Amino acid sequence: MVDVLQLATFVIIVLIGVAWYLSYSAARLDRLHAKVEGAMSALDAQLVRRAEAALELANSGALDPASALLVADAATESLERTTEQPVTDDLLDGQHFGGREVVESDLSAALRAALPDDVVAALHEDGDELVTDSLGRVAGTGLRVRLARRFHNDAVHEVRRVRAKRSVRLFRLAGYAALPERVEFDDDAPPALGR
Repeated sequence: MVDVLQLATFVIIVLIGVAWYLSYSAARLDRLHAKVEGAMSALDAQLVRRAEAALELANSGALDPASALLVADAATESLERTTEQPVTDDLLDGQHFGGREVVESDLSAALRAALPDDVVAALHEDGDELVTDSLGRVAGTGLRVRLARRFHNDAVHEVRRVRAKRSVRLFRLAGYAALPERVEFDDDAPPALGR
């Protein structure tokens, strides 16, 4: 026959183990949500830098007027759109991309249309340092946008994977936090800039 004290000790140890596991899981989920919010902020900052670099290139006078207008228009539209933040007391809490996918895809398309291989080669041959720097900034920010989007989407995938666990759903460890969404838009740079 099992002693009552031994049984009570066993039950208490199991309850402590379950409580520790749930506490650990909730803290991990909170850290993952913070990682997604930080990645969203980093992506937003890189998109602003890319739009500023594109606007600088459009205003440099190196592009033909039609291409410059196309790039400037798309870059201005990108700068006017912001990541939405429904919660005002915490600058990161609850932010989401706010439908910017179309605007950012349009900027990528405008850059590809304005900077085909022959135009980029001609701009490099001119040797104008300001234009070369602008092209380098556009290329660099484009790469950083792709990386920031990938980091954000990886963080979202990890949150969704953890939130799909049975224990997280059963004990509502996510609370009222919104389920983060992946960000998908066309971020391909002009091929000549990728070299």
